[in-house]
Amino acid sequence: MSRLDHDIHTCRALVIDGNPTSRSVLTAQLRDFGMGTVVQTGRVKDARTLLENRQFDVVLCDYHFDGSDMSGQDLLDELRREQLLPFSTVFLMVTGEASYAKVTEAAESALDGYLLKPHNATSLGNRVREARQRKRVLRHIFEAIECGDFSAAAQLCQARFEQRAEYWLYAARIGAELYLRLGMHAQTQALYAAVVEARALPWAKLGIARTQLASGQIVPARRTLDALIGEMPQYADSYDVLGRVLVEQGEMHAAFEIYQKGAILTPGSVTRLLHAGTLAFYAGQYDYALSALDRACVIGVASKMFDDHALVLLAFLQFDAKDAKGLLRTRDHLTRRMGRTPESKRLMRFAKVIETLRAMQAKKVAEAMRMLRELSAEVDSPDMDMEAACNVVALWARLNSQEIELEDMPGEVKRVSQRFCVSRASMEMIIASAQGTEPTATIVRECHAGISAMAERAMGHAMKGAPGEAVKALLAQGAETRNAKLIELASLVAQRHHEKIADVAGLQTRAKELVQRYCSQGALIGAKQGGRSAGGLSLRT
Repeated sequence: MSRLDHDIHTCRALVIDGNPTSRSVLTAQLRDFGMGTVVQTGRVKDARTLLENRQFDVVLCDYHFDGSDMSGQDLLDELRREQLLPFSTVFLMVTGEASYAKVTEAAESALDGYLLKPHNATSLGNRVREARQRKRVLRHIFEAIECGDFSAAAQLCQARFEQRAEYWLYAARIGAELYLRLGMHAQTQALYAAVVEARALPWAKLGIARTQLASGQIVPARRTLDALIGEMPQYADSYDVLGRVLVEQGEMHAAFEIYQKGAILTPGSVTRLLHAGTLAFYAGQYDYALSALDRACVIGVASKMFDDHALVLLAFLQFDAKDAKGLLRTRDHLTRRMGRTPESKRLMRFAKVIETLRAMQAKKVAEAMRMLRELSAEVDSPDMDMEAACNVVALWARLNSQEIELEDMPGEVKRVSQRFCVSRASMEMIIASAQGTEPTATIVRECHAGISAMAERAMGHAMKGAPGEAVKALLAQGAETRNAKLIELASLVAQRHHEKIADVAGLQTRAKELVQRYCSQGALIGAKQGGRSAGGLSLRT
């Protein structure tokens, strides 16, 4: 059998098929084409591990797997969301007649092609050759991305789209992702809108919603998503983005229901189980949270897609359920994951949270208090983030409920809440971490009201013609509380009214210092995963 192209002997391929006979045939055909290395597996879980840790030039994946909750499309979607599939990899789906419509629909987005069963060697060769040709034609775009020159890559994509040159639709999708990463929201939305006008594809409509969300247009994003879900209720990526919108609006129960629908559509997806379980925790749906997070551990705790904070939430749920064996098992999961990145301060913090819970469970109050005070002391640290704040408040609330009322508790909860109550959503998440128990819930609400009152008083100065006083007040209160809302508001007022403020340069310098120190960690759990965008192509380098 002739070689597909001149460098096929240097390529590595992965064949994923649950049928041993079909898998052997595909493997043999690829080797006959001259493929240098061919690896095969019959399980989606094993394929995910291989793709997370090794790079392949060609992947052939069956659509349907007996006895598995995941389809080949689910695997592709998850790899794409988590940015674990390089642009250079050719991903071909193998499908029977029953799944043909779904696969051809997916082929218009992140998929490189599909192969209809029963197939012969000629059809396989043609599909691989076509896909590799597209990679070659767009190579200059991929090379710019590999070099980190996203602006140049986006311009190349834009030019190809406008000229309707070969593979213009695929180039448009890459270009929109690049513009979004660069924060060029107007260009992103214009490119997605042009794709929708040319061909009404769901990923382009979702791209418009993602751009609206990224640029702070929460209400328009929600309208776009509601319309898209109404048109295509089976398009699971829409539920991921709508869930983020609802979290931004502080609607935790509604967000949980949306993430739950996404998890039902793709029951084998680790990330969607994590999303649904996490929101269930903050929405007070503890039975579902325990079930979803435990299942995510079973199918994906060794995966790079797994978010370690899920282990902390699971530990809280197991502590509340008085499940000592479960809590020990979760501690062991985290210990194994820490072995990969032993220097991670985030994981060290998580480990201390779980050890504090174990001490509380064993009635070692003094030991639990010592570790909890150490965690609370980090509230002044620049790398303290929202998830750490929720964990600390959750521990104080549980320890206070378990033992005699703690004198330290009100003051420590207040310190954390003053820093992280930047919105209604953040307030609700902190209260939910404490299971809404008193007096924690009241302390958190009072802190949120206090921060809002500080902002309103300062803005009153600005409206009365004294913006300098507003900036000074916001900076003073921001430095005292470390609250990102007050600090960023000070920066905005100084920028907007710089001509009317004496010593504006000094105030802006102070504001910049505080922004860098206290505003870089994000105000919502999951902010660090912002680069993992549903409905988006991977920009992995």
